[in-house]
Amino acid sequence: MAKLGDAVDEVLEAKGRKVFVLPPEAAVLDAVQLMVKEGIGAVVVAVDGRPVGVFTERDYVRKLVVGGRRASETCLSEVMAEPLVTVSARTSVDECMQLMTVKRLRHLPIVEGGALRGLVSIGDLVKWVITSQERTIRQFEDYIGGRYPG
Repeated sequence: MAKLGDAVDEVLEAKGRKVFVLPPEAAVLDAVQLMVKEGIGAVVVAVDGRPVGVFTERDYVRKLVVGGRRASETCLSEVMAEPLVTVSARTSVDECMQLMTVKRLRHLPIVEGGALRGLVSIGDLVKWVITSQERTIRQFEDYIGGRYPG
């Protein structure tokens, strides 16, 4: 049964580990085009496979549109969210949600030994918790109704 104490690695197993990565020198326009094409809200900025930042739709609006910068002339390194906040695959869903709330993050890279292992969004974690609650309710209903295998 899924629960808040589950490791975030279990969320990655369920949602997939595919992460879109670009180098710091890539143009913001490249990142935005990738996000639109893939239907994602963030890309990880990495050097030699090591994450150094995250660039999100929110960064685009706040740092480029409002700032009057041109996406084709601005590198990700100039506008990516930093310092980079990461967690390990063993970090609990609850800890991830607390960290994201306190730091006001919507995306959290999962890093092991300096290497990127995945990326979770606050939406991924909320979906995990809701699914957990639905399973628990079904188990209680089955138990009460005498349908619980036990």
